[in-house]
Amino acid sequence: MTCLLPPRATHHDLARFHSPEYVQFLKRICPSNALHYESLFHKFNIGEDCPVFDGIFDFCALYTGGTLEGAIRLNHGQSDIAINWSGGLHHAKKSEASGFCYVNDIVIGIIELLKYFPRVLYIDIDIHHGDGVQEAFNFTDRVMTVSFHRYGNYFFPGTGDMYDVGMGQGRYFSVNVPLREGIDDESYHGVFKPVIQAVVENYNPSAIVLQCGADSLGSDRLGCFNLSFDGHGECVRLVKSLNLPTLVLGGGGYTLRNVARCWTFETAILVGRDMEISNEIPDNSEYLEYFAPEFTLRSDLPKRIENMNSKEYLSAIKTEIVENIKLVRNSPAVQIQPIPEDSLDLHELDSIRREMQGS
Repeated sequence: MTCLLPPRATHHDLARFHSPEYVQFLKRICPSNALHYESLFHKFNIGEDCPVFDGIFDFCALYTGGTLEGAIRLNHGQSDIAINWSGGLHHAKKSEASGFCYVNDIVIGIIELLKYFPRVLYIDIDIHHGDGVQEAFNFTDRVMTVSFHRYGNYFFPGTGDMYDVGMGQGRYFSVNVPLREGIDDESYHGVFKPVIQAVVENYNPSAIVLQCGADSLGSDRLGCFNLSFDGHGECVRLVKSLNLPTLVLGGGGYTLRNVARCWTFETAILVGRDMEISNEIPDNSEYLEYFAPEFTLRSDLPKRIENMNSKEYLSAIKTEIVENIKLVRNSPAVQIQPIPEDSLDLHELDSIRREMQGS
């Protein structure tokens, strides 16, 4: 595994998906001048869950730069798997922030992958519907979005019904799995595995983007599922087993010690070290106190919410969803055409990194 300091995405990079006016707003806004731009807050959905803070543009540029470089390295075969745990902000729309997300790095990363890969599969295991990604690709057959999420009772963002399957040329290329609260490992895998199997068999993706939101874990401050670390990680293990170029991203997660546990364990899965990694947090860890009282990597998460997903309900939605997926009869092909330039120059980035290491 190679760890790299992410480059900053540029204004131009962000504007490949977001409107130039919105990107310019993010570049200029800060707490000290917020009143001057207050008239634009409603237009760009700036407010309670998307506040203004110092360094907002740099924050977006860094996590998006990590996703972009990961996509480019996959494009050139320099990596089989690229991981950016800071990415995965799936709610941001073309011209507005949403749900703690300002820039949709996922969409920008997928656009980069589409330069080389004819079909990209997006899988989202965050507890919230990946609405921003689906909306961006709702009319195309070159990206299939698959989201497993809590749905109903006004749960944010309120989208992702099973019958929301895409539009126009993208009809049946949006797959939504609406789950009720309290779902556990066994119930989740009983839907996840057959749906992903059907998608791979019928869509034949050439690359995968996996959003690993950790708010679907049990005991999350904002979540209402009962997934364990092993249960969440099993989804990552299944996607890895498909042996396709894969971009792995973070996402939600609001019990921070469990987010750290989850993504550490899943990094081990992705690099093939999950059977070797100790379950004990090292005694010399700078953050040891945050993992009290268990001091373990995969602690037991209490099932605090009743599983409202009956076998009958899960069977019904699984059957309906798999039948819809079978309507994707022919994988889309792409005519031979000139490949656009990379958004980032990897040779230049690697040269800069070598200079930094030598100084």
